[in-house]
Amino acid sequence: MAISEGQVPPVVDLRAGRLQGAVDRGVAVFKGVPYAAPPVGALRWRPAQPHPGWSGTRDATVCGPSAPQMFMEGGDPVMGGHGSPPFDDDCLTLNVWTPAADDGRRPVLVWIHGGGFVSGSGSLPNYSGEAFARDGDLVVVSINYRLGPLGYLYFDGEEEGSEPGNFWLTDQMAALRWVRDNIERFGGDPATITVAGQSGGAMSTAALAGHPESQGLFQRVILQSPPLGLHIPTPAEYRKRTDSFLEIAGAKNATDLRELPWPKLIEAAGGLFARTMRWGYWPTPFLPVRDGVTLREHPADTLLHGAAADLDVMIGWTREEANFGFALDKGYGAATRDQVIARIAETFGEDDAAEVYDAYARTRPGSRPVDVLMDLITDELFRVPCVELAEARAGMGKPVWAYQFDLPTPAHGGRLAAAHCLELPFVFSNFDSWTHAPFLEGLDPAVCDGLAHSMHEAWIAFVRTGDPNHQDLPSWERYDADSRQTMRFDSVVTAVGDLAGHSRLMHGRLRERP
Repeated sequence: MAISEGQVPPVVDLRAGRLQGAVDRGVAVFKGVPYAAPPVGALRWRPAQPHPGWSGTRDATVCGPSAPQMFMEGGDPVMGGHGSPPFDDDCLTLNVWTPAADDGRRPVLVWIHGGGFVSGSGSLPNYSGEAFARDGDLVVVSINYRLGPLGYLYFDGEEEGSEPGNFWLTDQMAALRWVRDNIERFGGDPATITVAGQSGGAMSTAALAGHPESQGLFQRVILQSPPLGLHIPTPAEYRKRTDSFLEIAGAKNATDLRELPWPKLIEAAGGLFARTMRWGYWPTPFLPVRDGVTLREHPADTLLHGAAADLDVMIGWTREEANFGFALDKGYGAATRDQVIARIAETFGEDDAAEVYDAYARTRPGSRPVDVLMDLITDELFRVPCVELAEARAGMGKPVWAYQFDLPTPAHGGRLAAAHCLELPFVFSNFDSWTHAPFLEGLDPAVCDGLAHSMHEAWIAFVRTGDPNHQDLPSWERYDADSRQTMRFDSVVTAVGDLAGHSRLMHGRLRERP
């Protein structure tokens, strides 16, 4: 049964209760669907709990609130905003797009938004699954989960009234269990699920792959710009951040924090942000914690072991990831060569720092010190660890496809280039939902349409078959140690051998030095 405009609003019966959605351009949409109990009151800083259900028919035509987060009125100067009001700590909801509810068994795409662990929302129109559902005959799910202090504070269990953390991960696992148990009612196939995410959402996707209870919940993953180079602390290492947050919030323990309204927690998060910022590093006031239980190892390693090693993997990055956070900052624009060399020394040591600076500068004639810094951060946080994951999987004979997004934006005088997040509207093929985004200004609409078609269809093909190739794309081979083929998404789409070779070789060579 195909859904058409004017049809009676679609209704789905779940174990938790009945939902009534809407039809938008031939796609059935169910919004604001609870997948876990509201994490409020006594459930704040507790693992996600089952939702008790509801009586009658629940209206599912409006997205649920975004997770509480710091908000910049008017949005940031690059994307135009990561999350939008309303915000509320009762935020554990998801949205579903399907070509025809309760009809057939379609492949499923679950989207986990990014935002540096502190912002973002699956309720944003940016992440509408409509185009994927319509063009790919897929069922698409986007989720909200706890962010910032509500999702990423980690208690060691010794605090009065506390439990260990990674609450964000318990939310995401609860959402995946909900998909497994309910997606057939929306026409989805629980045996053909792809989890995809960008930035912090890609880190989440990798972490989920290694979760001890994730086996069988999904079969494929798409990692878009995962910051796999981040240090993921142990509980002992993270304790200083927890203590700092308690101090800033004026609390002694989790019990005290539980009494505070969430806006006070977000205010304290701003204080932790200021305390943890380091010159030349991506700001990350909150982080996942490698606790040996819910997160047993660094997310960069999860796809190399156990059942996770057999998942189909697509992984990629943008050419100038770090320009997103640094290119428009006047302070970084005034950086000196000596400052950048000092920052490089923190990674490679003082003996090699000047050599590394010059090696980066040679790849971009006329580059400023900040350009060298941004290339370094792009490599150490994104490109090199992504390549290393692809190399390791290829060496094990496991399927992995790699890509690099190269199309530069002319916005802001071209300083952003192919920055972090720029690939998103191309993947979702929904530019009309990104009219607020300054980083798209000045792009050629014809180029955008062609590139969006190439990428959008590749993502659809991967979700459907585990292979991103389609008839309008050059042959895209699996990444292997011989060709190291990487798909370059630019105004002209082409497969390139060892596209990240300079970065891979330099970082590898310097790490191997005694």
